Amino acid sequence: MATIDYYFATLSPYCYLAGLRLEEVAAKNGAQINYKPFDLLQGFTLTGGMAPKDRHISRIEYRAQELVRQAKKLGLPFNLKPAHWPTNGALSAYAFIAAQNAGGGDLGLLAHSFTRACWAEEKDIANEEVIRACLVEAGFNPDLADSGLLLGAETYTRNLEEAVEAGAFGAPFYVIEGQRFWGQDRIVDLELYLQGKL
Repeated sequence: MATIDYYFATLSPYCYLAGLRLEEVAAKNGAQINYKPFDLLQGFTLTGGMAPKDRHISRIEYRAQELVRQAKKLGLPFNLKPAHWPTNGALSAYAFIAAQNAGGGDLGLLAHSFTRACWAEEKDIANEEVIRACLVEAGFNPDLADSGLLLGAETYTRNLEEAVEAGAFGAPFYVIEGQRFWGQDRIVDLELYLQGKL
């Protein structure tokens, strides 16, 4: 069975736009997903990128146009300037890692719930109640929000190191058999690769 390493950030708008398409592609093509939440802003720094706020105005303006266009194209509600962004994505990532270790729920839905909360629902994903609600929505025990913080922090750091080693420099980023696919708009290409067509 093919394994897709999925490097994502719970505060990434592009991970939100990915929706659950990766999960659909994996299920359809008999692949499994290895979820790896990581510190995207640190990832930018380590791979020669910049935080969105520090980019040249032309890049900032293009990002604003492209996010809105992609959301419309995908039929997803989207707020370009959410009330709680930027925020601390670490706590939601730690909760995700705790859920990953606990099992029993839907990790794809949990990842999407966090990003949707930020980019469509005006919620702060650094808030414990928001984290707990996302856990419940995805079928996990809400108390996972309070557990495994040390392990979560260690895994989050390790995921960042692995992302850089794997050549990931943004999110969403998908790696399978050494092939890298960057961006929610590359899920189609990822599926073609799984099918042996690329």
